[in-house]
Amino acid sequence: MDLFFSSLLHLILFSVSLPILFLIIYSRKSSNPKLPPGTLGWPVIGETMEFALACQRGNPTKFVRDRMNKYSPQVFKTSLLEANMAVICGASGNKFLFSNEDKLVVSWWQCSMKKILCFPSVLNETLARDNFKPPTFLPQFLKPEALQHYIAVMDSMAGDHIEIYWSPHGEVKVFPMAKKYSFALALQLFMSIADPRYVEMIYHPFKILTQGFLSVPIDIPGTAFNRALKASKFIHGEFLKIIRKRKMELEEKKESAPRDLLSHMLSALDENGDVKSEMEISTQVICLLFATHHTTSSVITFILKYLAEFPDVYSKVLKEQMEIAKSKGPEGFLKWDDIQKMKYTWNVANETMRLIPPVQGTFREAITDFTYAGFTIPKGWKRSQVFPNPDKFDPSRFEGKGPQPFTFMPFGGGPRMCPGREYARAQVLAFIHNVVTRFKWEKVDPSEKVAYNPSPIPSKGFPIHLRPLENEFI
Repeated sequence: MDLFFSSLLHLILFSVSLPILFLIIYSRKSSNPKLPPGTLGWPVIGETMEFALACQRGNPTKFVRDRMNKYSPQVFKTSLLEANMAVICGASGNKFLFSNEDKLVVSWWQCSMKKILCFPSVLNETLARDNFKPPTFLPQFLKPEALQHYIAVMDSMAGDHIEIYWSPHGEVKVFPMAKKYSFALALQLFMSIADPRYVEMIYHPFKILTQGFLSVPIDIPGTAFNRALKASKFIHGEFLKIIRKRKMELEEKKESAPRDLLSHMLSALDENGDVKSEMEISTQVICLLFATHHTTSSVITFILKYLAEFPDVYSKVLKEQMEIAKSKGPEGFLKWDDIQKMKYTWNVANETMRLIPPVQGTFREAITDFTYAGFTIPKGWKRSQVFPNPDKFDPSRFEGKGPQPFTFMPFGGGPRMCPGREYARAQVLAFIHNVVTRFKWEKVDPSEKVAYNPSPIPSKGFPIHLRPLENEFI
């Protein structure tokens, strides 16, 4: 049963060779007879079993393609997680829904997800309304003008991580190593936590939290959900200690107080002009860590997969990165301008996200009845492009003007556009720069499978053989 729940998120948004999907979930029956075509499946479980099996087999898109072919390429209905859903497909659907955020649809999170992420005293409020909107100051903190100060830290930490965990070994598992790096970087930049022992102490329960995020919400000892709740309680307790210490430093105007995301959170005002509580801040920090944990590490992993499979693409990336390495010199660190020069490498990253998207999106709930493609989407439903040669890996798709509008949106769109998109881009490119300029690699298992639970996960962690490059700059 854990598999059924953990697979659901993958039906929400596919930025792949399939029309992008949005799921609108409804909570009541509509009197309008013209609902989207499709089937609601079995009582209670709906089509959850079919979709979960598709995810386990590494092909969740087949579930959608089959129904698009059978019912409609624009919209069809299904039932997952005890909720009736309309699956809206294609660029026109993206444009329609992104243009009607907070008008026709709003963000929706399963109650059990909120229980795991939220501090208990914050939970009741989040159950009553969507409390997962990014803080108003967050886009400002993650804007290029602010991020450019952190590029050197990203570069330095990526280099240190590779020297410690990669260089001494002839073989490494990329996925767990990339997750370890992404988590350590986030703690450093968000909260100025640099002690590796403390990072490891938090990382272990955080892994338990993520494993139980989409588990069956049964709170009894031994279940993944129960373990996730305990892990969340421990992390919140540790973060409250840090928040209170930082709050005291800021109140005493100590010059030693770091000017990081946590300090911004403690001084920023919400939409009502109030300072957020310590519990709210702890909740938001955990949400940010959760958002960055699997996403960037997944992109990094599958970029390296495709570079191993396509030597011509690797050669172009290597050429671009070595030119940047030469310009910064052996003792220098990457700058914001260097990140802007990595155009071909970012095309490779985009093509990777198109074929293997790290995050499938979020649920949306219809707040009023509306009509799409001639069908009625009832109030309460929740929501989830086609390229030439869609299954072919081809970074050149993103040259020039790139894909048509609303066909490729790995960071969402509209009012809920991911505020961390520039942070993710800089982190991924800085890490790839450090790997490519040090190594060439081959896959240990060319036939390694990829499953979805809910993000794409290489079944063996994507082990690779490393071959150091000989050059004078690294």
